[in-house]
Amino acid sequence: MMFKELQGSGLLIHHWDTDGICSARLLLEKLPKIVVNTTPALGQYFLTEEEMTTYGSYDFIIIADMALPEENIRRLAKTARVMIFDHHLQRLIPGVFHHNPIATGKNPLCYPSASWIVNEFLGNPVNIFALLGIVGDHERRIQTNKKFYSIITNFCRKNQLIFDEFLLMVSLLDSSYKVGDRISVQQAPRLLFEYTDMRRILENVQWKQNLVLLENEIAKYVRGDCEKKNDILLKCIHTPYNIISSVTRRIAWESGKDAVVVNTGFFKDRDQVYVRSGGDLQPLIHQGKMNGYRCGGKKEVLGAVVPKEKTESFVEEILQFLLSSKAK
Repeated sequence: MMFKELQGSGLLIHHWDTDGICSARLLLEKLPKIVVNTTPALGQYFLTEEEMTTYGSYDFIIIADMALPEENIRRLAKTARVMIFDHHLQRLIPGVFHHNPIATGKNPLCYPSASWIVNEFLGNPVNIFALLGIVGDHERRIQTNKKFYSIITNFCRKNQLIFDEFLLMVSLLDSSYKVGDRISVQQAPRLLFEYTDMRRILENVQWKQNLVLLENEIAKYVRGDCEKKNDILLKCIHTPYNIISSVTRRIAWESGKDAVVVNTGFFKDRDQVYVRSGGDLQPLIHQGKMNGYRCGGKKEVLGAVVPKEKTESFVEEILQFLLSSKAK
């Protein structure tokens, strides 16, 4: 195991959602005990100048489920050994250990989460954390992936679980980032070490309280009407909570249509833009990056943070792309 070669001070940077938290939990079990784990400022898919300066003091840095900008990675790699474990659409970055099968052209259906990729790399048997990351990123849609839904079903049978309990665990783990509690996100991977009984996730009082608040907020926006652009649904929301992915997912999956959601309430000077589509969004993600926006995602998902004065034009680009894709 190459982790044994790591020397000095270490940092683990992970995404704030269930997949990132569970990937971190799996990695921390194998890493030296002194490794610090953190997540970027919630909602930002890049490292701030302050974060870059602080992280420059570490000897090695591991990044999990986080498609950070290449310039961030290259700068970190000047002073630290960098390792990346991911499943997002991205270029392989030379000069670092970059473990991302999808970036090498492998089928995304075979690598549905960073947690699964990490678990395979570590040589672990199937476990709750590897599977929670999968359910976190796909929710009920994983049922259409015969291979992984069979793995999840078998695990549930052996451990007296039902699939809906997986979904609830994901909602609870995601609740901290959605209410803006970065400290709780960073505490979560280590808290999971204490949960030798996986059902303790379902009993966490703070997460349950978060969930009540969030469900009310999400339902408010999902219930409302969407603007229709041909066969595409467009929704503008204004909320301080990081629920744009949940709102977009529900609108898209319940309608069966492509969905575009803009949140004007999370940042003061920027907007969140989120897209879910049945097509391939990789060219659109590339275009967003070329525009200079913080933009990332997977084949069916785009997430971006855009200056408010650029939101309208970027949304128009998105709609034109989706319409032209349908016309082909």
